[in-house]
Amino acid sequence: MSQQLEVLNAKTGKLVASITGLSGSSTILQVKEAVHKQKKHLYPDRQAIKDQQKAKNCKDEATLASLNIKPEGGTVYVKDLGPQIGWSTVFLAEYAGPLAIYLWMYTRPWLFYGDDAALKPYFLCTHIAAGCYAAHYIKRLVETKFVHRFSHGTMPISSLFKNCSYYWGFTAYVAYHVNHPLFTAPCNVQIYCGLAAFTFCELGNLSIHWALRQLRPPGSKVRKIPFSTSNPFTWLFKLVSCPNYTYETGAWLSFAVMTQCIPAGLFMLAGFYQMAVWAKGKHRNYRQEFKDYPRGRVAILPYLL
Repeated sequence: MSQQLEVLNAKTGKLVASITGLSGSSTILQVKEAVHKQKKHLYPDRQAIKDQQKAKNCKDEATLASLNIKPEGGTVYVKDLGPQIGWSTVFLAEYAGPLAIYLWMYTRPWLFYGDDAALKPYFLCTHIAAGCYAAHYIKRLVETKFVHRFSHGTMPISSLFKNCSYYWGFTAYVAYHVNHPLFTAPCNVQIYCGLAAFTFCELGNLSIHWALRQLRPPGSKVRKIPFSTSNPFTWLFKLVSCPNYTYETGAWLSFAVMTQCIPAGLFMLAGFYQMAVWAKGKHRNYRQEFKDYPRGRVAILPYLL
């Protein structure tokens, strides 16, 4: 019998590497590092290790013994995830773009509106919308830099182009209409109600992100059940697993109401669809991982979804 751990390609079944010197206490991360020594392009963040060819990815901290993998004569499978890029780098790029694009469109550049557009009067709603849009993405940039603690260090580099296309494209679409000289604002009551709701949801979203930060010590991948704190904005945890997405949806719904802009409503709907998919996945993972997870919670919309 082979005295090596064989690492096979999860797609083709061909041998990728043969590793010696491992024990039952060796972790999946150590397996990845050993593979990297033999295959330089497969750095650890680019690898997904499976104990079976069609199985789920093994966690980095899992040991070979816990997965019933023999360090000598055993077999694991590796999937090449492709070139990777840091989560924070992607977030900073996808959030800085909308901030710059919206504020540029707010000046009514001649390229989109003609030479005299900037001289025409603005509605108060247009000014408020620009402030809200800028505040949202400034908040996101600050959260990315100082609040978020990511469980994974990287994502596929293709995500950079996909995410930036989504955020930047929708921003240009929304900004073009709200800042257009022919834009017609709704009544002041609708504007101020939308502004109040937007502000409330932004504060709620920030509160949830801060609460989630407290659950994970720096540099760790610890996962805990999130519960509400003394901050009233976090009480939504009693009803949903991902209240950050609930508040995010509420913020963009409020923006759409405040501006009475169809593109803003479409942006809200597209974002809600994606966040609902993420929320349902996270909710399902919580229930599978924690046997004592609160049964009364749903994914994103209280009592509904």
